[in-house]
Amino acid sequence: MTAQRGSEPGAGAPEVVGTRTTDPAAGRAAPDAATTAPTRDTAPPPRAARPRWAIPHGLDVAAGLAWRVVLIAAAVATLIYVAGTLSVVLVPVVLALILASLLAPEAHLMSSRVRWLPHAVATAVVIIAGLAVVGGVFTGVVYAFISGLPDLTSAFTSSLSEIQNWVRTGPLGLNNQQFAQLGDQILAGIQQSQATIAASALGAVGTVGELFTEGLLALFTLIFLIHDGGAIWRFLLRGVPRTVRDRADVAGRRAFASLVGYTRAIVVVAFIDAVTAGLGLWLIGVPLAVPLAALIFFGAFIPTLGAVISGAVAALVALVSGGITDALLVVLLLLAVQNLEGYILQPLFLGKSIKLHPLAVVLPIACGLVVAGIPGALLAVPLVTVIDNGVRSLTRPSDADVDPATVNPLDPRSARPEFGADPVVNVAPPGEH
Repeated sequence: MTAQRGSEPGAGAPEVVGTRTTDPAAGRAAPDAATTAPTRDTAPPPRAARPRWAIPHGLDVAAGLAWRVVLIAAAVATLIYVAGTLSVVLVPVVLALILASLLAPEAHLMSSRVRWLPHAVATAVVIIAGLAVVGGVFTGVVYAFISGLPDLTSAFTSSLSEIQNWVRTGPLGLNNQQFAQLGDQILAGIQQSQATIAASALGAVGTVGELFTEGLLALFTLIFLIHDGGAIWRFLLRGVPRTVRDRADVAGRRAFASLVGYTRAIVVVAFIDAVTAGLGLWLIGVPLAVPLAALIFFGAFIPTLGAVISGAVAALVALVSGGITDALLVVLLLLAVQNLEGYILQPLFLGKSIKLHPLAVVLPIACGLVVAGIPGALLAVPLVTVIDNGVRSLTRPSDADVDPATVNPLDPRSARPEFGADPVVNVAPPGEH
């Protein structure tokens, strides 16, 4: 490198040689600023040699995903186990919540329109009226079943005679002795299963007592959900962090609004299905048309699975009473009713805001059936509807600035994404006065 001189030799000025400064007075070399400041051309320190036993990156990622999946699966399994263990309590509470979504708007409307009527009295009137309607429907169904049972019994007897004649003269070609032996074998099997039948009868008696207890718990919970729903919801919100409490309030209100809309719509759809199917069964001449229509009504609350079960029972009764022709007519009638429901009634009453994918309907029904039997299958879809709308509201960016007071939990429009921007009347949750 070339040497640079700042002045003439002997003038006392430091002499710069290369990258070091020579100070004659000090008699030693001082470090230059260029040597102390870091330079961009400085190479990074060499990386440590990777040990031979290091885990490959792909295996590391797979292991991380594996233990997370196992942890989530364990949490889900624990939740299902707890839900199955406490199903005797959870099923009545969820049923009461669904009934509250159907009756709470009427109780609030009654107490808000009639200023002198206390909310407790409106709650009592709505619950008594609801119980009277449900009791009247069940009474009518049982009476129609009892009145139509003799006709069905005679039709079943004639069908057995036809089956007996077919067994003797049909492709099987059994003679009287072989037919008698077949009957004796069937009778012996029935006698051997008498103990099982008796145990099942005792289990049915216990089930009736359990259902009565669960019904009382559901009624007790329903009363307080309608009367003090707002206070209960505010108490639950205290467990949410204050920074996200308003967001959780909006999500909860919209989830309950979606439940209100779903319950109203499914009741209307089920009623239309039952009336249409019952009228068609009566025109075809199928006995027990009213009980079968009631079965179709309750089956409509379990999408897909309920229609299959109720339709199979109706077709079987038609087959026993009127033969293959009536059974085929009933199958065609029920297919027409299902198409009416799927293409007209559900889009009209349910809309797009609470519409679920078919896979999101079948899988929860199957899980509910495994965990809690028929009540679990009945309550699975409403729960999925509530969770779906609540999660959508929590993850929707536009809901971050929505005022909870502008969301009416008793109005199904609150489940819509654009509801927060609409001018609405502030209506308190059930029990909030």
